[in-house]
Amino acid sequence: MSSLSGFVADRQRLFGQKEMRRLIDPSSVAVVGASDTPGSFGRHTLENIRVGYQGRLYAVNPKYRSVAGVPCYASLEDLPEVPDCVIVAVPNDAVLPLVEQAAMCGVGGVIVFSSGFAEVGDIEKVRIQHRMATIAAETGMRIIGPNCVGIVNSNSMAALTFMPKFNEMCWARGDIGLISQSGALGYCVLQGMERWIGFSHYLSPGNSCDVDVCDMINYLVDDESTKVIACMFEGVRDGARLLRAARRALEADKPLLIYKMATSAISRRTALSHTGTMAGSEQAYAAAFERTGVVVVDDWEAMLETAVFFSKAGRPKASGVGVIASSGGAAVMAADKAENLNVPLPAPAPGTADILKAVIPDFGAVDNPCDLTAESLKSLDLYGECIRAFANDPSYAVVVVPMMSAHRPATVERARFISQLAETVNKPICIVWINEWLNGPGSEIYDSSPRLSMFRSMRRCISAVRAWLTHYQRRDTLLRQPSRSPGRPPAGRIGPAHAARSRTLSESESKRLLVAFGVPVTRERLADGVDAAVLAATEIGFPVALKLDSADIPHKTEAGVIRLGLRDEAEVQSAAEALQKIGAAFPHRPVINGILVQEMAKAGTEFMVGMRRDPQFGSLVLCGFGGVDVELVRDVAVQLAPVDREQARDLILSLKRAPILTGYRNRPALDLEALIDVVCRVSDLAIDMQGIVEIDINPFILHEHGGVAVDALIVSTDREKI
Repeated sequence: MSSLSGFVADRQRLFGQKEMRRLIDPSSVAVVGASDTPGSFGRHTLENIRVGYQGRLYAVNPKYRSVAGVPCYASLEDLPEVPDCVIVAVPNDAVLPLVEQAAMCGVGGVIVFSSGFAEVGDIEKVRIQHRMATIAAETGMRIIGPNCVGIVNSNSMAALTFMPKFNEMCWARGDIGLISQSGALGYCVLQGMERWIGFSHYLSPGNSCDVDVCDMINYLVDDESTKVIACMFEGVRDGARLLRAARRALEADKPLLIYKMATSAISRRTALSHTGTMAGSEQAYAAAFERTGVVVVDDWEAMLETAVFFSKAGRPKASGVGVIASSGGAAVMAADKAENLNVPLPAPAPGTADILKAVIPDFGAVDNPCDLTAESLKSLDLYGECIRAFANDPSYAVVVVPMMSAHRPATVERARFISQLAETVNKPICIVWINEWLNGPGSEIYDSSPRLSMFRSMRRCISAVRAWLTHYQRRDTLLRQPSRSPGRPPAGRIGPAHAARSRTLSESESKRLLVAFGVPVTRERLADGVDAAVLAATEIGFPVALKLDSADIPHKTEAGVIRLGLRDEAEVQSAAEALQKIGAAFPHRPVINGILVQEMAKAGTEFMVGMRRDPQFGSLVLCGFGGVDVELVRDVAVQLAPVDREQARDLILSLKRAPILTGYRNRPALDLEALIDVVCRVSDLAIDMQGIVEIDINPFILHEHGGVAVDALIVSTDREKI
């Protein structure tokens, strides 16, 4: 696993073509550590580069005069020119002097294969990696790595990688730019070239001491040969830079597909509030992806197929999907997956149905999915006529064709026929290879087709189509929204050190702040004793609730310091006396501000609204159905702040139980606008008061008209004056 440490300082600027051209598209390359030793990184690298690279190539090693037929020099200073790119394939203790030497020579960029730096956690190794980052920052010489497998540029056929036997792999140029933090996993995807799936680049940042994933995305956005960017990573150091790179991809109409690794619960922090518990780092990434139109790929196995489909499909011309199969079982399978994934399968238009009825046997099905039956396979012309009819149907954005058993020569002939047909229609066609003979006869034709998209799973096919339709449905809306930075953490970060200096506000303190930002709260008074509590209850009016008000008791229900539905002075007196005894018995001696006397809120639907400051992405605003079971039910949604009314509405209506708001099963509709207002005010608070770390309003009870915050908890840093 690569390390995200090693950056010399915060860097907001994204590197692009100007800064990285010499590194990624070099006219000359020098391999330091070149060797004749079989299996060595230096040897593999030279063999890989020599396959098709037309630039000038040098080897550097004082032991040799030539390596693998490449002229070899004793040092970088001895080269006949200053190379654009230097590849460092030496033991880690020799790396830093070489990086310093390269910078002094004016080299454009360095790729460091060597491992054993920040990823191992050793203080001295971390220091060396920081020194490399400093050199890059001071000289402008860009560095990829350390601890990386290198890069591949298909445009110049520069295979600047040590991966074994790359020189023997089929070289397929294409328009997919591949980025992978894990070099080995990325190389596995790159080997799709063996099936003639083409790539424009393969870029792997390793430890990212200088150039990182965000820079690589930014570079590919401006690369004319790249149409789709497929990115696999564990995490980024700075969420704002990722947001900017993703926004640029959206504006350039280059779909950015991301498979996010490292999503396990191990890395989640313990939080005081429900908001902090449920708006963790993965929710932050999801919110960032949602805001910038990133296409999220949930399964690594689906990444390549999805990227290929996006690169070939273009923009959808409709919103429905047509499925046409020669097997009833395959048709049913497609219908099941479409329903599970909420993909529309509209019935064929009358004109389409007429064409199908003329050629499909009575025991077939003129519907969507359409069952052509095995009879259709007797005539390719008939088969093609049906596919063309679906492709011409104005209801369908794409046609999905399950492909059954494979055998020669019939399936090869059919593959050639459908591939040619795909080039004559104006809709994308997806072939789903429902056959465990994964590379059976004909599959290679579908894989290499410039128009067809090949899938080896029905679910992956329908998932990719759904992602494609959703991406373009949302793209125009996202582009109309201004590109805005999220509410950033104080001084750019909220980390463990800040958390250690944070302070929790009591409920009464939290509510005073919410009121200042326009959030409606229950009528209440803070009493300093039993008699004052009785007087406050009389003035507020019965029934009332009593709570111990203490920042040191954030979870009042669990602590047993709440009394509800008190109907008269006697009940209030008894409850107040009991709460005082409980407060005095706590072993940790909490600071108690008094007894909070509240009106009993009218029954309604309970929601929670909150905010958490994320280390990478800043302010996250959260809304969901609330109450004591909120963490069990977990019907919540998260967005990056700032959140406007339209975004707040989308956030709320994305909840699973959102129909309750609009009058589900004859229930009265709730005041959606009041809930939207609270979400926006919490967003405003997060933006205006950067020292607020967490906000948790739970429950916010919503009625047919208006709503009220019944309980609240706010956590701030010591710097925030409240």
